[in-house]
Order: sequence, then structure tokens, then C-alpha cells
Amino acid sequence: MQYSPNNTALIKKLKTGDQAVYKELYLRYYPKLIGIGKKFDFGLLSPEDFVHETFLRLYKNREQLKEHVLLDKQLFVICKNIILNHIKKEKRNMTTDSFDLFLEADENAPDQRTEIARGAILERLLERLPKKQEQIFRLHKIDGHSYKEIEALTGLSPKTIANHLYLATKFLKENVQKETSQSDR
Repeated sequence: MQYSPNNTALIKKLKTGDQAVYKELYLRYYPKLIGIGKKFDFGLLSPEDFVHETFLRLYKNREQLKEHVLLDKQLFVICKNIILNHIKKEKRNMTTDSFDLFLEADENAPDQRTEIARGAILERLLERLPKKQEQIFRLHKIDGHSYKEIEALTGLSPKTIANHLYLATKFLKENVQKETSQSDR
């Protein structure tokens, strides 16, 4: 679709909620968006879900469409933003830090004493953190709060929250091995 009076007319119709135009766009762009969706391995989102979410957001925000910008470009920006949001969500929910692995049950020693010992080591390490780092770490990693929720609870900016999490995680990674080897003695 190139910039033309046709593009403007389509956007105007879409803004009014014209279902025929919406259906036409869905059929036209579905294969391209499915192709994009298949390039990503989302744990919680199938390519079909991804396409449906893109078109739902297009319809929901249709009044914000710009008539002087190509419709396909606007659709792909929506698509890109959905991808980025899901990547951020999944990264936040993934087990990536060594302390998470440290907390997981050891397949060779799945007894309760091992779990209690690991929990005690983590508690000792958390208590050694500065109070704000400990608070932010507990809110995010243990209680599962998002940055926005933590911002509302603490009044800290997202960058400050990220910095506290980075420093706390770095400290834990550096000290998990030391604590584990000392407790094995």
C-alpha cells in the first residue's frame, strides 16, 4: 500500500469502525504477521495469538491512526511494540539468574533439608544487601511485582529500580558460590 488518497480513505474508513475494511486488512496482512510471529519463540503467545492481538490493538486504537502515514507501516509498528512487550514480559518471568538456579531443587538431592539450607543461604545473602536493594529485590524477584508496581510502592524511578536489581543480583551471583562451599563444610 503506497501513500495515496486510497491510503487516506482506508484509514478514514477504519477510524469510523468500518468492519469490511478491517476484515480486508486482516486478510491482507495475516500471512505477513504470522510469518513474523513464527520467527519468535514466545512461551505464552502463539503466532496466531500474536496476530489477533495486533489487530485488536489496531482496532482499539484506530482513532489514533495517522492519515498521512502508510497504513502498513502503522500496523507493523503496532506489531513491533507487541513483540517488544512480550519479550520484556517473558524475560522478566524467565529464570535467568544464577540465584534462581541456586534455589531450584537439586535433582540428585531433592530432600527438604537441602531446600531449607538453600533458603537459609539466600536469606543470609539478602540480609547483607543494603536495605533498599534488599527491598527492591524481594519485591521484584520474590514477590513478582513489576517495575511499575514497585515504582508505585516506593516512589523510585524505573532506572533506580533497575540499578538496585542489577547490584543485588551481581552481589548474589558473586557470593552464592562462597556461601554454598562454606555450608558444605
